[in-house]
Amino acid sequence: MKKEEIPQDPGALNKVTKEVSYAVDENGHYVTGLSTGWEVKIIALDVAWSDIEKKVKEADQKVRSGEASPLLLFMELNIMDIHILSAYTGFWKWQIRRHLKPAVFRKLSDKKLQRYAEAFEVSVKALKTGKPNDRGV
Repeated sequence: MKKEEIPQDPGALNKVTKEVSYAVDENGHYVTGLSTGWEVKIIALDVAWSDIEKKVKEADQKVRSGEASPLLLFMELNIMDIHILSAYTGFWKWQIRRHLKPAVFRKLSDKKLQRYAEAFEVSVKALKTGKPNDRGV
């Protein structure tokens, strides 16, 4: 691809970031250039974000219906799985699975909740209520 042919298709991330692409200049040398995106990648990102939004809505519904603790919602909002959350908090994976149960979650100490709150960058109150925008302490 020639440098002037580097795709510049507008997408959701084009105002946030640019991607380095390799191209050939007029002398036949490889050079780098910035791309705002290209159609195929934009479509793939849109599908991925749609899937994430669906998972967040499903997690929110499970929390509201009492099927899961608020940890599930925050995990989906932060695009984390149990393995990643374990690495951030230091909890064993089996402990996190237990903490996903509402009855177990309600009994967690403030010290344990603080570890989760720090991993999700929210307050303990937001974590307890399952409301990400709750700024209270």
